[in-house]
Amino acid sequence: MPSMAKRDYYEVIGVSRQSTVEEIKRVFRSKARNLHPDNKQSGDEAAFKELAEAYEVLCDEQKRSLYDRFGHEGVAGKTHSFDNFDFGAFAGFGLDELLESFFGGGFSNARRNGPEPGSHLQLDVQIDFLEAVSGVEKDIKIKRLDDCETCKGSGAAPDSKVINCSTCNGVGQVQQVINSWFGQSVRVSECPSCQGSGKRIEKPCRSCHGMMLAEKNVDFPLKIPAGIESGTRMRLPHGGDKGRNGGTFGDLFILIRVKEHEKFVRDGENIFVKQNISFSLAALGGEIIVPTVEGEKSLKIPVGTQTGRIMVMKNLGVPRINNSNRRGDQLVQLNIETPTKLSSEEKKLFERLAQIRGESLQEESNGAGKDPFFSVEEDKNDSSIIDKIVDAFKSKHETQ
Repeated sequence: MPSMAKRDYYEVIGVSRQSTVEEIKRVFRSKARNLHPDNKQSGDEAAFKELAEAYEVLCDEQKRSLYDRFGHEGVAGKTHSFDNFDFGAFAGFGLDELLESFFGGGFSNARRNGPEPGSHLQLDVQIDFLEAVSGVEKDIKIKRLDDCETCKGSGAAPDSKVINCSTCNGVGQVQQVINSWFGQSVRVSECPSCQGSGKRIEKPCRSCHGMMLAEKNVDFPLKIPAGIESGTRMRLPHGGDKGRNGGTFGDLFILIRVKEHEKFVRDGENIFVKQNISFSLAALGGEIIVPTVEGEKSLKIPVGTQTGRIMVMKNLGVPRINNSNRRGDQLVQLNIETPTKLSSEEKKLFERLAQIRGESLQEESNGAGKDPFFSVEEDKNDSSIIDKIVDAFKSKHETQ
């Protein structure tokens, strides 16, 4: 059976993302007492384990930062599974003793003398609208942690040695016996002398101060596929920080931001654009040049086109990501421009056209009498009047 998706850790504990560590601890302990397996009324072992996992992440500053940025994927491999924890071995123990076993010992203070995975990084990259449509290759620059070049990642100065810690004898952990009402338990914690590494450096490296890692500027080539959308997150394996003690690199997550275009608006795989046309072109039809993501192209306008009509230009939209052979369309919304300034000749032509079409340009008074607006004598040759109107519009508007 497929595994259930993990719930949000903040939701599991019941706190907001702005909560402090102290608030998280307080809510956690209250909830943990109710879910404690020994609680006969409300105990729930599965829910308690889920709560413990959420607490381990949100009360660790580094893990919480990774979780806030990348979700569960950001802390994968950095938390401990409580699925196989044997509660039977702690039968009768109170909450404090049980939590001590979870978070006071090896669960939260893992040995550091082995390789540690590096942290993930995130970088925002902004690209133009047309670059998102056609795809683009960019060189990105980041600053990340890598092995110190001076000490080669050992943390020791060139004339120094790395020796076993005398406090823990190179184990990286120390044990402490805890006495309680229920008997004795052993607490395993990180060695305070070597911070869990099991090693001690006689003279720390001057470059990294014994931290083994140092910041470096690194360039990466990034290939952004055609059709990518704003908000898409790309993953570059091993592009993050280097881990200590020979650990692997974390990943680099790249968040793509696409700039808005002054003419084009994207909706999925389609592109919308508005185009103004003249009155005469809308009435008589013709051809116009419109912008597309592939440059200017001609578009036929049907006779009698109404304002707001949408014309479809096939296969001039956004390519389907990872499949450039399939792409959307460009949708052109036509807007008929009404002239705001007319010459006296143009005004007379419009008045004559309205008269020919039987259109009244002002309200009739009680339906009596002839509309006084029309003072132009009726021309016997109607077709010549229409030709004059068309010619006037073509010369004034279509040639601009």
